[in-house]
Amino acid sequence: MAVVQLALDWTPNTNHTGFYVAQSKGWYEAEKIKLEVVSPHISGYKDTPVSLLTQDKVHFAIAPSESVISAHTLQSAADKPAVQAIATVLQQDTSAIVTRADSGIDQPSKLDGKRYASYGARYEGRIVQQLIRNAGGKGEFEEFTPPKLGIWNTILKGEADATWIFEGWEGIEADQKNVALNRFRLADYGVPYGYTPLLLTRTDTLRESSDLVKGFLRATAKGFQFATDHPEEAAMIFFKQASQDLQGTGPSAELHWEQVKASQPYVSKHYLSKEGKWGTMESDRWDKFLDWLSETGLLTSKLQSRQPESSTTSSLMGLLKGDVGDRIPRSSVQSSAMFSNAYLPN
Repeated sequence: MAVVQLALDWTPNTNHTGFYVAQSKGWYEAEKIKLEVVSPHISGYKDTPVSLLTQDKVHFAIAPSESVISAHTLQSAADKPAVQAIATVLQQDTSAIVTRADSGIDQPSKLDGKRYASYGARYEGRIVQQLIRNAGGKGEFEEFTPPKLGIWNTILKGEADATWIFEGWEGIEADQKNVALNRFRLADYGVPYGYTPLLLTRTDTLRESSDLVKGFLRATAKGFQFATDHPEEAAMIFFKQASQDLQGTGPSAELHWEQVKASQPYVSKHYLSKEGKWGTMESDRWDKFLDWLSETGLLTSKLQSRQPESSTTSSLMGLLKGDVGDRIPRSSVQSSAMFSNAYLPN
């Protein structure tokens, strides 16, 4: 039995249901895999899923396409193990930039001069900046980074004006708490956003353990297919399994059945492609996002740091003000190196 670790992008939620279903149904075990789920609340999100992956602390990680692009374009990328997306968890983008309806910020252009609660992810603030500009604003706002697992609460408490959420999770929670939200979906403002969340692994894992990867994806695809066909039962399985894993971990990660029950039917509609397949990605979607990053000047060399060093990094606000480094030629960034459908079941 191979012990396999999966680093989640967030505390367990219905984006992850298929993994828990496959685990509960014994489908990983049938592939001779023992799955261990690593939730970010364990370390207080001190380590990102991709950093755990590149440090060889986990076999698989969940992250957005920006994380893959970043890993392939960093100046230090040659010194790190290459990562590749091997499946998309969701086919459609269910995320949105949100504000409270009672804030009066009913369009992105009104975010000028406001506070945005950021995860500090690569390209994040600059994507929001471009969203604001596309809506007619200047893109001048304050980007600050509360503790990651408390970001959503800054909106609920009125400590931030906007943040980025998954509508199928935090959006459902807001509905249940009667917190009305303005929801700015990126596609509505000319941002051809990439896949999120994605399932990633290292390219050396693909070379050395391709059968393990294929077995893991076979079992996982069954889990998400089941969650699509039986959302109510899948919700119960996820809630029971994840709650056991989270027992005694504190309020930052605890699950609430009413939220899970309401969320699952929404999220289950987004697991499979039009052809009824889980995990498949299209090069056109990757390329459109890369083209957009390049055309808007976001595909640049500097990344964010709390202690910026002038030649390679900048602060979040520095990036927003144009301290972005050199432009990376679009021709040097190939989507074919960033993802593969080859390990998914037929």
